[in-house]
Amino acid sequence: MTAGSQDPPDSETYTKGVPMGLLDGKVAIVTGGGRGLGRAHCLALAGHGAAVVVNDPGAGLHGENTGETPAEAVAAEITAAGGRAIPDHSSVTDWAATEKLIALAAAEFGRLDVVVNNAGILRDRMLFSMTEDDFDAVIAVHLKGTFAMTRHACAYWREEAKRGAGRGGRIINTTSGTGLFGTVGQANYGAAKAGIVSLTTITALEMARYGVTANAISPIAHTRMTAGIAGVAVRNPVPDGPAPEGFDPQDPANASGLVVYLASDASAWLTGQVFRVHGNRVQRLRGWRAAGEYRSRSGGAVEPQELITGLPEVYGTTPAGRLPDPAVHGA
Repeated sequence: MTAGSQDPPDSETYTKGVPMGLLDGKVAIVTGGGRGLGRAHCLALAGHGAAVVVNDPGAGLHGENTGETPAEAVAAEITAAGGRAIPDHSSVTDWAATEKLIALAAAEFGRLDVVVNNAGILRDRMLFSMTEDDFDAVIAVHLKGTFAMTRHACAYWREEAKRGAGRGGRIINTTSGTGLFGTVGQANYGAAKAGIVSLTTITALEMARYGVTANAISPIAHTRMTAGIAGVAVRNPVPDGPAPEGFDPQDPANASGLVVYLASDASAWLTGQVFRVHGNRVQRLRGWRAAGEYRSRSGGAVEPQELITGLPEVYGTTPAGRLPDPAVHGA
């Protein structure tokens, strides 16, 4: 094709000249869907044709009961715009309730295609001040909640495949910069978010045979969970380059375009990946990779003494004027 020309739209994108949504006919569950990122994801998924189960118990930032019902508001917003949505108030920390949530989506809309694990709370403290409950509560919502939803959804998709009705599925998890790079005062949150990355990788490996993909996103956005974290703006400066007037690089909705894509059939080739989303940029992240090595002098096990000079060389911290080690370079 010539430069500047475009590929013709395929039949899944247009029917009789009428544009179709990327997610027409699909059913999604979004946990933590009542506020911030979750709300933005729900609206975007519905806007592209999906029926959405908006899950949110209305808990406060630290997991406390507030009596609020944000899931109702988001579901009402979607239906008022002509979409399909129902609210759910289950806690993702409840094993039986998450299993029922999967069944609810299938019963209400006839199927389940997408699970977006987004629910979260914070209990920030320095390590020496963090209580057992602070740690357990955050792990329960972020890591256990993501596992519970993923486990029950995967069991559903596996059963569908076994009876010949498998259509695959999409798991979209939420990690964070704290889980990837670390943040002071968030040992519980960081441990949970790092665990979610590993869970995503393993889910991708185990569920590939059933046509289920699993990916994770790390959004940079201004939400109630980031509002009180010191240094967020410094660590995540606004991306440079042109942007439309009025564009807010910290808007939670900036990450929802990627969520819609990962939820669609177009992303079937992509699994086990982690993405960072900042403003108008989607970045591919790569996990742990060897960046240097030291080999023992003997060819056997490394002796601790040789690492005194060996490891600084691996890290490139050996002073240029340092005398060579006779044991390595000869007298």
